[in-house]
Amino acid sequence: MTYREAYDRGSLELKAAEITDFNNDARLLLEYVCKTDRTTLLAYGDREISEDEEAKYFALLKKRAGHVPLQHLTGIQGFMGLDFCVNENVLVPRPDTETLVEEVLRELHDGMSILDMCTGSGCILLSLLNYSNDCVGVGADISEKALEVAKENAKRLGIDADFIESNLFENVEGVFDIIVSNPPYIRTCEIEELMPEVRDHDPFIALNGKEDGVSFYREIIRDAGEHLKGGGFLAFEIGCDQGKTVSDMMKDAGYKDVEVFKDLGGLDRVVKGRKKFNV
Repeated sequence: MTYREAYDRGSLELKAAEITDFNNDARLLLEYVCKTDRTTLLAYGDREISEDEEAKYFALLKKRAGHVPLQHLTGIQGFMGLDFCVNENVLVPRPDTETLVEEVLRELHDGMSILDMCTGSGCILLSLLNYSNDCVGVGADISEKALEVAKENAKRLGIDADFIESNLFENVEGVFDIIVSNPPYIRTCEIEELMPEVRDHDPFIALNGKEDGVSFYREIIRDAGEHLKGGGFLAFEIGCDQGKTVSDMMKDAGYKDVEVFKDLGGLDRVVKGRKKFNV
């Protein structure tokens, strides 16, 4: 079977399984198995793939057709120009979250300290540290397995960061210039409505924002002040219908310059505010 024939058949199988981006996923799985890049399909489509490559490819296609996330099959997801290891123990980093990183980078200066609450794969913290100078960071998460992924990503990227197992601020020590968080914010009743790649494969604990979807924002806002320097920033990723609720929470807690920022799709995605300077 040629490279092109494998791709064409793979695309048809994923299309029949109602995979939205079937052409792209078929190509990426083929490149993953054959250790090629996107130019191979155009320039070397007539090359023969080995029987071993063919078997591995169609085995992965079967899993993808069953809505196993592409990133769980390849083990990698790109985010902020970096490659992060992912598995079933962490949320797959999504482009929407890059909006959060970009907004925090606007406030991040050399030598600052960062706390990433609910760090998961570590993609937010490690991206911030990668694109800044002499900053230090701590990532906190309740999941030991998620922290193992974050530590592996730090090691692969050659970035120094500390990771601690903590139920929110329970084991967090010290104060920081910036606290950033992408906490669970899906209402429990809405999880069953999510696409199967998310509903059945992302960790439930990382999705479940409890009954109202804003429980974790409420708790983090309540306790963040003890770990945030005067003038420091607290920044969240939010669900697209949570901008007013979360920004009002921050204002009620005394945060200043609270703003809501939209993602590239024009949806509310980030809330950011500044702690008042200590008097």
